[in-house]
Amino acid sequence: MKISYGKQTIRSDDIKAVTKSLKKDYITQGSQISKFENDLKKSFNAKYCSVVSSGTAALHLSGKSLGWKKDDIIITSPITFLASANTIEYSGAKTDLVDINKETYCIDPEKLEDKIKKYKLNKRKIKAVIAVDYAGHPCDWKTLRMLANKYNFKLINDNCHALGSYYLNDPYYAVKYADIVTQSFHPVKAITTGEGGAIITNNSLIDDKVRLLKSHGIRKELKSDKMWLNDMSQLGFNYRLTDFQCALGSSQLRKLNSFIMKRNKIAKFYRYSLADIKEIILPKESRGIRHSYHLFPIQIKFSEISITKEIFFKKMFDLGIQLQVHYVPIYHHSYYRKKYKFNKANYQNAETYYNQTCSLPIYPDLKKKDLEYIIKSIKKVIYEKK
Repeated sequence: MKISYGKQTIRSDDIKAVTKSLKKDYITQGSQISKFENDLKKSFNAKYCSVVSSGTAALHLSGKSLGWKKDDIIITSPITFLASANTIEYSGAKTDLVDINKETYCIDPEKLEDKIKKYKLNKRKIKAVIAVDYAGHPCDWKTLRMLANKYNFKLINDNCHALGSYYLNDPYYAVKYADIVTQSFHPVKAITTGEGGAIITNNSLIDDKVRLLKSHGIRKELKSDKMWLNDMSQLGFNYRLTDFQCALGSSQLRKLNSFIMKRNKIAKFYRYSLADIKEIILPKESRGIRHSYHLFPIQIKFSEISITKEIFFKKMFDLGIQLQVHYVPIYHHSYYRKKYKFNKANYQNAETYYNQTCSLPIYPDLKKKDLEYIIKSIKKVIYEKK
């Protein structure tokens, strides 16, 4: 038996959609692209959407569309995938971090404002904040929007974990509060296109810049009688998504709600089954939230049990269960450690979380017998004698 922490869920209608697209004349930039973009716009109640080749490409183009440059200060969470910070570095801007809230694991708005005030004392201002809806739990977006208005910075929702989440009982919260929303359609996410991502916004200028930059910076000269003519006005990228990937995306998106319901059912099973283990801290849900459970991260108080985190992972792996850590904090990575010399003491919540966390398997195709085996294995490993 081998159970991974995450896995794509592909149905027969997904395969049919891709096969149908592959039989058409245009398998790169065909009709399925605009269809998928329109489907996503409806899902977010947004004015604009541009699909791209990955979640990283979405974040990169977000920064490019906002004109990030050297000496700009962009803040994000230390508990996120490296892409959230790397895309700041691509622009030459400065990466800074703000600790997480220990209840939601998302960026802490109070600590964010404290950092902004410190910058103001030095007559510097931040350009943007990339806030991550970690594991599928939305950030405190009402407060983040208030801070963005108060201190005049742009707000990006790294929403890659949270497709299908609700905030204040609102399924359309993402573009309501953020200037830009980014998505990833990697196989372990709520829906997949293999690799893929999207930039969603209500700002036409941002959307126009993204569409130009994702396709080499080239515009077609539609008014010219020279049908072949085009012009590269800016240095762009090849960040386009293919037609058959978009066909898969639209097919997957139709099943989003059922996928999220299954993830919530698994989360409920975990909560019930692990509630009696005092050494385990279960993830919390704030009021008015629908958690989409891209991840189910638990914290284990290893200082109170007889094994280390390393041994726990190894024993679970030997039992056929592949756990994961989300994530090694940004400030632990040698690139960021050497460049910025971040002080761990400024990220106590993130550090405690990292030392204790592990992500349990969660995806729609997990069977009840798999879940029962996971719980049985956790209890066995935690309580067995050395």
